[in-house]
Amino acid sequence: MSALRVNIILFGIGNVGSTLVNQVIESQKFFLEKKNIDLRFPIITNSSLAFFKKEGVKNQWEANFAQSAIPFRIEDIIDYVKEQQLENLIAVDATASEEIIKNYIPLIQNGFDIVAANKKANTIHFDFYKELRRNLKKYDKSFLYETNVGAGLPVVQTINDLHFSGEKITKIRGVFSGSLSYIFNRFSTEETPFSKILLDAEKNGYTEPDSREDLSGNDVARKLLILAREIEHTVDFSDVKVSSLLLPNLNTTHSKAEYASNKHLFDKPFQVAKITQAENHVLRYAGEFDVNNKSLEVKLISVPKSSPLGQLKGADNLIEIYTKSYGEIPIVIQGAGAGKEVTARGVLTDILKIADKIKVKEAIWL
Repeated sequence: MSALRVNIILFGIGNVGSTLVNQVIESQKFFLEKKNIDLRFPIITNSSLAFFKKEGVKNQWEANFAQSAIPFRIEDIIDYVKEQQLENLIAVDATASEEIIKNYIPLIQNGFDIVAANKKANTIHFDFYKELRRNLKKYDKSFLYETNVGAGLPVVQTINDLHFSGEKITKIRGVFSGSLSYIFNRFSTEETPFSKILLDAEKNGYTEPDSREDLSGNDVARKLLILAREIEHTVDFSDVKVSSLLLPNLNTTHSKAEYASNKHLFDKPFQVAKITQAENHVLRYAGEFDVNNKSLEVKLISVPKSSPLGQLKGADNLIEIYTKSYGEIPIVIQGAGAGKEVTARGVLTDILKIADKIKVKEAIWL
């Protein structure tokens, strides 16, 4: 049987996108031998330019992009794949753009499956969320986004499988942020000021370029929202109660320079929180969805050192899933929740899942 050629249209060639291309190039022979799947990149784009290549990516893709990329509109991409009669199309969104998600539905309507590292489509208004899924159903297309919550961790799939097997999920709780995991794991075990650990997190690339984005708690709230929607709860971002880690006198209303020079102001309140908690407890910044009470909350909590959350190390994420069948003992998923390598590998896993689905469809038609 000839190999199934899958054409990936990649939006975004930053850390995750470029790592994904290189992972595919490295493993191309492996996928052919093990899965009989030939992954190609006929089009690669950044925010404004696209590189169109009939035979897919060679190992010099960065140089080719720099020399030959041209301005594009989404219609140009749709026209190109039709002209070239390209089949088995997967649009991969490795951006953080709000603009690109407006193109998801036109892409689905023109034969594309979608894989997204971008969280935006799953966290904006519920009307769009619903309309997107209506089109997926109508055109029999897939939209996979495992990396939206825990990079390469199988969180979305596990929760989806449990819910649609009839299991009643009662609570989802966890540390969803690699940067805040790193900060509080160190702060709990070291006699180091909070501001010094925050600076280290910034230097090591754990935080966003402006660490106030991490400390605001909004990213944790988005991940919690995605999981709540995954088990069919009609909720919006405004339904998540977020207790920010930012201070009234040190928040997003202040300039970046002012924020940078006053991080020491974090030290006293966090030290007070640390020393006033119960013995053998540690601080964690967690998100929790209490399904029975329909409450979504993101806040700083104090947990026993001996608990799964209390034993966290490094920048790991940890998600606890409580269900009716499992009772008081949660299903625990733990591991690296950030990083370009694990995120790109998670995107690649989603691509291969769709490729396998296409193979099954083709086998049925044959």
